[in-house]
Order: sequence, then C-alpha cells, then structure tokens
Amino acid sequence: MNFSIEYMYKHPKSQLKIRFVSDPVSLNEALFTANDLEKTGRIFELTFIDSKGVTWNKKELLKLTEVKKEEPKEISVYFDGGFKSESGSSGQGVIIFFSQNGLKYRLKKNASFTNIESNNEAEYAALWIAAKELEELGVHYEQVVFHGDSKVVIEQMKGEWPCYESNLQNWGDKIETLFKKLQIEPVYEWIGRNENKEADHLVNQALNGKIIKAKKEVVDNF
Repeated sequence: MNFSIEYMYKHPKSQLKIRFVSDPVSLNEALFTANDLEKTGRIFELTFIDSKGVTWNKKELLKLTEVKKEEPKEISVYFDGGFKSESGSSGQGVIIFFSQNGLKYRLKKNASFTNIESNNEAEYAALWIAAKELEELGVHYEQVVFHGDSKVVIEQMKGEWPCYESNLQNWGDKIETLFKKLQIEPVYEWIGRNENKEADHLVNQALNGKIIKAKKEVVDNF
C-alpha cells in the first residue's frame, strides 16, 4: 500500500503557511521522506494518507512497519480456471510470487471446485482461492497485482464491465469483502493465455484429479 504525505510548511520569514501533498510512495519511502522534511524545522501537521483515504500519523506508520517486517511483500498472483461442460467438472490454478525476510518464493496451488456452472465461474473461483491463500500467508496492507487471462473477470473486478449473473456477483462480493478485511489493494491486469501457462497447467492437473500445493524458494527475478 502506498502513502501520500500531507504537511504544512511554515515560511521562515513570515507567518505564511502552505499546505503540500506528495505523490503516493511506498511505506518506507514515506517515512524516510517525512524524517528528511522534519529536519528542516519548518514542517508541522504532518500526516500520511493511504490509497484508501485513511489518515495515519507517524507513530502509527512506525508501528505498521514493525508489524509488516515479517509479512510477505512484492506480491504478484497468476490465476486461471477451467470448466468441462460435458462432465460438469472444474479446475482452478493459482501461482503466487512474493518476497519474505529477504528471500523470494513461488507458491503453487490448484483445486477442483464442485457446483461450478461455467468457465467464467471457474475463473472467479480461482481468484477466490488466491485471495484465501493471501490470507493464509498473512498478507495485510499490501498492493497485490493479479494477472488473469479471463477478460470478463479482470474487467468486472476492475469495475469496467457490468456483472449481471448473480453467481458471479456472489464470488466478486466475497473476494472484495476479504480484500477489504485484509486491507489489500488489488490491481488487475489482463494477460494472454501464453503468459499464463503455469496456472493453466495447474488447472489441467486439477481436472485430471491431481491436486497440488507447493512452496519453493526462487532465485530469479519476479
């Protein structure tokens, strides 16, 4: 999650006071900049505003920094879902890249949900699995990028396309409620199927009855 810095600048030769608001920056950058500004001796009423419009003071942000030291960060998610109408079976695949305690990891998980009615619903179910895995990992107050090859799910979750199917609305509502609880700021990015091959492979494994959950340290850049 990013933060804007809002502060009052006190002119050194007059009673003039000017309010400034910075561009959003990361938590660490916000605290570093605030400390640097305070060294001038001309700053007061300094506050921080997160991407949801919530106001924080410096003490609260320092406490948040301590809480987040051990939590995952730099999180990127790939998700995919598949549905076989002839059998009524579905598969979901999720890959989560993240860093924690100076190390980088890749988590793979798939599942086979029942009572799924369409490929779009299978895709939503995959996004739900990703959300639950983030909760299990202990992710809070983070921006998370979600990559999916379903234009429907991506555009509906971004709010760009309307959603008329009640079952899809229910999935979307559950996902958004969980993100709100975890204070996760989702960023949705559509990718082509060729860029989502690993998640698609997990889907096919689930459809064939092979269920996987594995976490591995990785050395390559995300």
